[in-house]
Amino acid sequence: MRRITGSLLSLAALLLAACANSPAVTPVLPSVMPTPPAELAAFYEQPARWHNCGDADCMTVKVPVDYSRPHSATTELNVTRVSTGDGDLGSLFVNPGGPGGSAFDYAKAAEAVVSADVLKHFDLIGVDPRGVAHSSPIECLTDEQKDTLVATDSSPDTPQEVTQLEKVSSILRDGCAASGSPLYGRMGTADAARDLDIVRAVVGDAAFNFLGKSYGTYLGQAYAELFPTHVGRMVLDGVLPADSDLVETTRVQAIALEHELHNFATTCSESDACPWQGSADEIVTQMQAWFVSLDSNPLKGTDGRELTQALAQSAVVSYLYFPPGDYESLIPALENAVTKAQPDQLLALWDQRSDRDAQGHYSTNALESFYAVTCIDRPYAGTIDSTATLAREWSAEAPTFGPSLAWGMLACSNWPAAAGSSPPITRVTAAGSAPILVVGTTHDPATPYAWAQQVAGQLENAGLLTWDAHQHTAYSRGSACIDEQVDAYLLSGKLPVQQTC
Repeated sequence: MRRITGSLLSLAALLLAACANSPAVTPVLPSVMPTPPAELAAFYEQPARWHNCGDADCMTVKVPVDYSRPHSATTELNVTRVSTGDGDLGSLFVNPGGPGGSAFDYAKAAEAVVSADVLKHFDLIGVDPRGVAHSSPIECLTDEQKDTLVATDSSPDTPQEVTQLEKVSSILRDGCAASGSPLYGRMGTADAARDLDIVRAVVGDAAFNFLGKSYGTYLGQAYAELFPTHVGRMVLDGVLPADSDLVETTRVQAIALEHELHNFATTCSESDACPWQGSADEIVTQMQAWFVSLDSNPLKGTDGRELTQALAQSAVVSYLYFPPGDYESLIPALENAVTKAQPDQLLALWDQRSDRDAQGHYSTNALESFYAVTCIDRPYAGTIDSTATLAREWSAEAPTFGPSLAWGMLACSNWPAAAGSSPPITRVTAAGSAPILVVGTTHDPATPYAWAQQVAGQLENAGLLTWDAHQHTAYSRGSACIDEQVDAYLLSGKLPVQQTC
C-alpha cells in the first residue's frame, strides 16, 4: 500500500515446517451463481464487454449512484483483468488500500501483488472504487490548493495558525461540495462493497475471492458483512477495524507511528549518514526539535518550494511503512535537509508517495478521495476546542505525530454530505461466510497488530496469521513463510494451521 492510511492533512518467528510448492487446488465455494435482488437485476445481468488495454483486459461496469434509488442515476467503474494462467479458480479481486489507492493499477502490477502459483489459477481483477482514480474520480482541489493544504501547519500553537488550519480544511470540504460530482456524499465503503458484488456477477464468478490490504481490509469486511454467503477466499492483510471511530482509529495510529519512529531512530543511529547522534530516544528528541524549528524557519528548495514542519513530518511518516527500503531512502534525505539545509531530496520523497510530479501536478485524486471516503465512513463532529483538547492529550502518548493527526481530523468536521451514502458498516461478523484469513504484522505502523487480533476474533469464521516484523502488511513483503501460507489458503480454501512466522 502506497497511500498513507489515516494520515489526515499533514501526513499519511516460527518457520513453516513443511509446505508444498503447489498446494492442492480445490473448487471455490459457493459454486452456484447467487440470485441478484430484483431491483438491481439490470445491473447484475449487464454483459461483460472486455477489451484489450495493454497486457490486460479492461471494461466499465455500471452501478447505481444511490442504492435506495437504483434507477435514478448511474456511474461507471473501471475494471481490469490480468490473466496469465488458466483461471480455473475464477477471479481474485485485489485492493491496495487508501482509501484512494487504485485497484485498477494495482492489478496491472500482478506479478508484484501475488505469487506465480496464484496467477496460474486466478485471474487478477482490479476495480477502482466509485469516485477513485479511473472510476469517475471526484475532483475537489486544484494542484495549488493541494500544495497549500499539505504544507499548512498541522500542529497549530497560535490562534492565527488555528484559523489558517480551519480555513484550508474548509477549502477541502467546500471544494468537494462544489465539485458537481453525483458521487459526492456517496463514496462510502458500504456502497463500494455493493458495487463489488455487481462486478463479481458481471465477471461471471459465483464466489467473491479477495485480497485486501490496509483500507482494503475494511472494504473486504464490508463486503463479507453484506454478502457473507458470496464470500469465497478472502485475505485481509493489515487490518482496519469497522467498529473504531475516527478519533480512536487516528489515536491508535499515532501511537503506532510513534513506536515506528523509535525503530527508525535505532537504525539511523547505526548509520554514518544519520544527521543526529546518540541513542534512539535522543535521536527522536532531536528530530522533534528539528520539526519544531521548521515551524518558524522552513527550508527553501532550489525551486523556491518550502519544506514546512507539516511537509517534513508527512515525508517522514510516509517513509516509515516499509523499513527495508524506506529507511535507506529517508536517512540520506534527512541528512541533506538537516545538515546542509537542502530539502529537495526529502520533498521528492514526499512527492513520490503523494503522486506529485516535479511540476507540481498531482496525477491522481487520492487526496480528495481519501477524505470523501473517510469522512463518510467515520464521521467526526469535533469542534476546534475539542480537537485542541485531543491534540494536547495525544501529545503524551505520541508527542511527534499525535497533535498533527488530531488536528487533521478537523477536515472531516461537518462534512456536509455524510448522510448521502448507505449507512457505514460498523460491526462485522460475516455470519455464514467461508473461512476468512486475517493477516497481521506485530509492528505495523499504520494498522496495528491489535486490530488484526480484534477483527479475527469478531469474524464468525476466520483464522489469524501473524508476522513478527516491522512492516505495513505482510503478504509479498519479503517473508517466504507468510507468502507460502497465504498462497496455500488461496489455492485450497483451508486456513493455515501455523499461526506465526
